[in-house]
Amino acid sequence: MADSSGGTVDLVVFDCDGVLVDSEPIAVPILGAALRTLGLVMTDAEVHRTFVGFTSGRCIEIAEERLGRALPADFAERVQVRTFKAFCAGLRAMPGIVETLDRLPVPYCVASSGDPGKMRLTLGLTGLLDRFRDRMFSASEVARGKPSPDLFLHAAERSGARPDRTVVVEDSLPGVIAAAAAGMRVQGYCPTGEGAELVAAGAILFRDLRELPERLVEVQEGS
Repeated sequence: MADSSGGTVDLVVFDCDGVLVDSEPIAVPILGAALRTLGLVMTDAEVHRTFVGFTSGRCIEIAEERLGRALPADFAERVQVRTFKAFCAGLRAMPGIVETLDRLPVPYCVASSGDPGKMRLTLGLTGLLDRFRDRMFSASEVARGKPSPDLFLHAAERSGARPDRTVVVEDSLPGVIAAAAAGMRVQGYCPTGEGAELVAAGAILFRDLRELPERLVEVQEGS
């Protein structure tokens, strides 16, 4: 296989939140509301730009840096409980992802900053879990999360793919930076089309997941 930038593609790695499942419109307002009760006043748009793409631990560090003090010890747990409850009430798969997965002619996996339990919940609620069993990789499995390349390199190694033959589908700046640092090609999923920072970090933008198979053009030997 070859993507639109040229070269063989042996593996597609999907980010989870915002690419496979439409979790960010649910999770971001909950996190923003929780932070505002502690005095960290941010709009939901600012919360999205500041925290999306990072591990939960890194999000806590960023919030504490901005507040200038430690968050309550149970902050992350309370936010997670509220978020998971909201997921159970209304989480959906991203538009077009099922059709896209059905049409992908190369192996694929998911590599997420979320922990394995969160991935199992969100993929299960959206009917995608069976498609990713034994193909789920979490930042909890590596030393450094995004924007470091560790997670994507780990996913490629476990999948038996070379980094330069791996394409990553990401919607966050930390994820694009991580994939580029891993030596992988990055398709930046941006439904709004407003992804200048993703392009600057090395991504090729696209707006509809259903475009992805066409971006991975099959190349027969000798063609």
